[in-house]
Parts: sequence; C-alpha cells; structure tokens
Amino acid sequence: MLASSSPRRLALLAQVGITPAAIIAPDIDESPARAEVPRLYAQRMARAKADAVPAPGRFVLAADTVVAVGRRILPKAATEQDARVCIDLLSGRRHRVLTSVVLTAPDGRRAERLSESVVAFSRLTEAQKIAWLALGEWEGKAGGYAINGAAAVFVRFLSGSFSGVVGLPLFETAQMLRGFGWPLP
Repeated sequence: MLASSSPRRLALLAQVGITPAAIIAPDIDESPARAEVPRLYAQRMARAKADAVPAPGRFVLAADTVVAVGRRILPKAATEQDARVCIDLLSGRRHRVLTSVVLTAPDGRRAERLSESVVAFSRLTEAQKIAWLALGEWEGKAGGYAINGAAAVFVRFLSGSFSGVVGLPLFETAQMLRGFGWPLP
C-alpha cells in the first residue's frame, strides 16, 4: 500500500516492478512546526503519513520530500507567487533535497531511511524564470520544481540520489523492502 498521492512515487515504484495494491493519500497537517529543521520535518511527515494509513497485515510505504535552502523549508508551491519565491531562492545556489521513507511490514515492524541530496541550479535570467513559471509545472511540487521535468535544464550539479530528489530514493526503499522479505532483484 502506498501512503501517497504522488504520481512520481508511483512511477518510481513501477520502475522497479512494484505496483501497490492500494494508493491512499493521507489527510494530515503538513505545516512545519515553529523552528523545525528540514531533516526532522521530513522524518516527522513520513512517519505521520505511515501512521495515517492503518493496514494491518500489509506493507505500507510512506515518504515525504523537503527542499531546503539552509534551515529554510521551501513550500510545496500552491500558487505562482510561491513558485516565484522558490525559483528566486534556488537560482544560482545549492540546496538540499531530503526524502524520508517509512516502511511498515505486515507484522508491524518498521524501517526508516533518509536520503539527502545536494542540487545546484544555474543562475537564471528573469526571462528564464518567467518562461519556466508559465509552464505551471511547479504546482504542488516541493520547492516548486520537479527535477525530472523542465527544471532539469537548470540543474548544474547533483550529488546524491536522483530518485530521492524526484520523491522516492529507490536504493534505500529497495534495501528496506528486501530486509522485510519483499522479493526484489
């Protein structure tokens, strides 16, 4: 069972031959706590999503992706103004993408992993920002962008997990699944 409505997470699971029996979007408050650091926020959100989907006797996979500039957690862009703030902050800078994954096994055991990647965007011109914002691809994305979308042309450096930046670190996820007996190559 996938505790996420993210089509990117679903596509990443399909990439490794996993089709969830069910997809449930947890209804949780995703507001960061006051002064909460990005790493702890990502972990808290992934745990909350896993806890919000009770499925005794089934695997439950939950994840949360956070884009951070320093200690600042960038929002999931809901408006063009949100996306503009994000792209202005990311332009010409390095940032971190943290994806926390929680896997609950049918017997109740739980495993957690955190993937941390560093991404650097080139310095964007005003015309590039306007053209990119007009695409609308930023909507609902952590940090206002998808590395596997049009924003890929801005990425000058990536250190870490590409799939983790997309939304589900496949290496870490596969390790947990194998550890709980899921048959993966």
